[in-house]
Amino acid sequence: MTKKEILVVDDEEDILALVQYNLTKDGFQVRTAMTGEDALRSARVQPPDLILLDLMLPGLDGFGVTRSLKADPRTAAVPIVFLSARGEEADIVAGLELGAEDYVTKPFSPRVLVARVKAVLRRKTEASPVDQTLIRMHDLVIDPARHEVQVDGRPVELTHTEFRLIQYLAGRPGGVFTRNQIIDAVRGEDYAVTDRSVDVHVAGLRKKLGSAGKYIETIRGVGYRFKD
Repeated sequence: MTKKEILVVDDEEDILALVQYNLTKDGFQVRTAMTGEDALRSARVQPPDLILLDLMLPGLDGFGVTRSLKADPRTAAVPIVFLSARGEEADIVAGLELGAEDYVTKPFSPRVLVARVKAVLRRKTEASPVDQTLIRMHDLVIDPARHEVQVDGRPVELTHTEFRLIQYLAGRPGGVFTRNQIIDAVRGEDYAVTDRSVDVHVAGLRKKLGSAGKYIETIRGVGYRFKD
């Protein structure tokens, strides 16, 4: 079996060494980069299976790297896990909005970090074939195979998380889902995230969908549903 390859990006050599040691010990192949620019070059030459990305980098920071990777068809599907000393909710929400799969704060447990990496890779590998079903609801078309959303024939650019959210709700029209159910479906049960971030994702999604945003209904005191 081919080893999964992880690109670790951090400007602290001791952190790079620690993460590389623990990932290698657990059977992963590891590449490293110390700047955002080097990370982009490395990822584009040979897209890794996952990127562990520090937020505070010299020059291009982690947010900038993520925007560039998600905008490039060659690297858009590569899962990103932020590894940062900045643990404020605003930073976490910003990272998730950009499409990151997880956000680990420093200091961290190497064993927990490796477990998080495995969880992200497992969720990607175990994606159900049903998730590739084309969804047509009202004037909205969701194509999971192409990772595309259209409203009235107009393409709508969404982050990874926003896409998963609309795919989940529109694929179950009329169903009412709590914020925790949405978190479990979009992120996985082992992902630590706040109810507030779900509301932020929904607000951003409604804005991008324009006229189709009205189909996502807020059920006060419960959560959300997609109007059938």
